[in-house]
Amino acid sequence: MTYVTQTCALEPEGIIAAANAIKEGKLIAFPTETVYGLGADATNDLAVAKIFDVKGRPRFNPLIVHLPDLESASTIAIFDKKAENLAREFWPGALTLVLPRVVGTTLSLLVSAGLPTVAVRIPAHDGARAFLHAAGCPIAAPSANRSGHISPTIAQHVSEALDNEVVIILDGGPCEIGVESTVLDLSDGDPILLRPGGIPVEALEQALGHTLATLNVEINNPRGPGMVGPHYQPSIPLRLDATTFRPDEALLGFGPTENATLNLSEKGNLQEAAANLFAHLHALDQGDFSAIAAMSVPEQGLGRAINDRLRRAAVPEV
Repeated sequence: MTYVTQTCALEPEGIIAAANAIKEGKLIAFPTETVYGLGADATNDLAVAKIFDVKGRPRFNPLIVHLPDLESASTIAIFDKKAENLAREFWPGALTLVLPRVVGTTLSLLVSAGLPTVAVRIPAHDGARAFLHAAGCPIAAPSANRSGHISPTIAQHVSEALDNEVVIILDGGPCEIGVESTVLDLSDGDPILLRPGGIPVEALEQALGHTLATLNVEINNPRGPGMVGPHYQPSIPLRLDATTFRPDEALLGFGPTENATLNLSEKGNLQEAAANLFAHLHALDQGDFSAIAAMSVPEQGLGRAINDRLRRAAVPEV
């Protein structure tokens, strides 16, 4: 079924309309501090199934469930002391925790892709949390784009990708962080980093008091969201660590350079670079170029998340 998509300002009237659509089992898009999410009632099997269908997302790839506060998150996920401490330190924020599901929760099994865990987070975006409160249910929400393509950081990106697939797009302007959340698995023993993201790994390691173990990207059996291989891909090829570029290529710069078609951050600021990443990829993908040549970004802080996205954007489809 298709809809006439309505873009609404992130104000009380639009929030109420979006919450009502959620209660009717429909899909809406809403902003967070990371990227725009494609939201559905996480307790409604049919609504969650629509997310997978609309995105073209494999059913084995779990979804992140968004909640307005720790109290509501505790109704669907089991928090041990370590998880609770991390939640209190980094929530609201760009951290997703993979935790055991509460036994008997009304959460759809599709959200967890058959796993005994659930990925949860509380966004650090006032408008997003206002919507979550108004919806009155957990909201399953991956990025609001076609699976494998560039993530959306403004409402227009959502409209271009999912027009007539969602009822309402809540327009909250550009996303502040611009890359998805960090995903940390706390479901079984030692914490494992599943995906670098908006919370730097260094901050988590400082809070935990030890180095984080990491897990390689999984193609067909991911332990959490954001672990599927090729992803974030523009329609033209992207190559990494460029020092030169051809006349027909766009140069995605970082740091001082006079030749960049677009620069993630002329000052070499990783926070600015993360916020610009997907918007710049969208813009270059729509330009008259045969390929994108991306300059190197330091592998530290938010640079880890930027490089993770660029590496997977550069992986050719199999």
